[in-house]
Amino acid sequence: MTRTWGGEVWFGLDEEFDPQWFLSDEQKALQEELITVCHDVLRPNAIEADRNNVYPHKNVEALAKLRLLGALAPKKYGCRGENNVGITMIAETIARYGCPSTALIYMMHMVAVAGLVYRAHGNAEIQKLLSRIDADCLIGTASYTDPETGGHFWYPKTSGAKRVDDGWHVFKKAAWTTSSGFAKWYITQTTSPDFKGDYSDLSVFLFYADEVKGSPGKWDAMGMHGNQSGPVEIDSVVPENRMVGPRGDGARSNDEAIDPLAMLMYAGSYNGLALGCIDLAKRHVTRKAHVQFGRRVADYPTTQDSFGRAVMEVEASRLSAYSLAKAIDDATENGSWEIYERDPEAMPRAKFAHWCFQLKYLSTKAASELSDKMLQTCGGRGYMSDLGLERLVRDSKAGWVMGPSNEVTSQLVGKWALFGANSLDWWNQKVDEPVLMNELGKLDAQGKMKIIDKLTAELNPAPTAE
Repeated sequence: MTRTWGGEVWFGLDEEFDPQWFLSDEQKALQEELITVCHDVLRPNAIEADRNNVYPHKNVEALAKLRLLGALAPKKYGCRGENNVGITMIAETIARYGCPSTALIYMMHMVAVAGLVYRAHGNAEIQKLLSRIDADCLIGTASYTDPETGGHFWYPKTSGAKRVDDGWHVFKKAAWTTSSGFAKWYITQTTSPDFKGDYSDLSVFLFYADEVKGSPGKWDAMGMHGNQSGPVEIDSVVPENRMVGPRGDGARSNDEAIDPLAMLMYAGSYNGLALGCIDLAKRHVTRKAHVQFGRRVADYPTTQDSFGRAVMEVEASRLSAYSLAKAIDDATENGSWEIYERDPEAMPRAKFAHWCFQLKYLSTKAASELSDKMLQTCGGRGYMSDLGLERLVRDSKAGWVMGPSNEVTSQLVGKWALFGANSLDWWNQKVDEPVLMNELGKLDAQGKMKIIDKLTAELNPAPTAE
């Protein structure tokens, strides 16, 4: 089957290279509808957002009209009830045919939605938001990162919450938040009320725009200009029902809702971006001719080799993404979030954790490297803005450094593979005794006595004067 684009034959990689067997008939129809919206709305606005460094409001509105802002939320809230395969396809389609910045906006929105639907049962405020999310175009975002802990977004140091008469007084500083100042609602994570020093004791909260200090228009970056990421500050009192889930539910929410969905969305978005680079490069090399040789650029074996390698690399990443999405669907009654109503402690998604982290690494690495290769294949023309490839090249670099960065991700997966899941020290709580003893062995007697005196003073603090 040949895909069409604005009534003409699609210029990029043909549909025979799409793993359509993962999609239901309804999802295939949605994909075609979304591609049309990408042609008519998202792609033109992607160019404007990049050129003028503006937030793509019209793109978000177009997604809401397709009922995609609440795509994964259950149908009982008036939403689509999409499974993980469908969500991955949506992210990929937006990034490939439409706008990578919008794909990231959508990614962080859906991560936030996942955090809500995970604990929607029994919370009327969350249910009300979900029921209005598409009709009122309520774009949201997840604000988790911390200025002091960087890409280790699960480790909030400069945050906290306490119980007050009116509910919860929450204070939070986030380093990077997509849609900062543009989102209509935010979910965030802080240390729990009555925090006792254990940074794994986390709680999740819901805020609306007027309760958050965002940073609209301050985004100044290499690419993803429409993303409008920026700092967020929260110092607000919110009602009791704004705590999402029970107190101390944050780590469980990360493992079961936030991380699995985020990594699938990373994969969909950056696989789509990589495919977008291949599409544009294909259009160029099949049209550009060298008259002195009577050949198109695509006719050279070196070009065919480059394209073959690029296609196989991105398809391997795509197959990994859809395969994992399908596995999670199979483990969760086809992507159901209502399983947590029956068993709030169920953790079927969390068992796929290291596979999810691998997806993030594979997809963002493929996008970063393939964008460079397609630029080189297109030669000087690829460097020009009118081809559209240079914008995607700039956009492609964001995924590598987004939290958790690929360096952090590969170290986590490597340590997990070598020593098991229990070796991962997510909140810096485990003593590396061999290193400690090795360092102590370097001290002379005087140095050891200083350590002894310091530890003794900590164990036996001097009484304070009353």
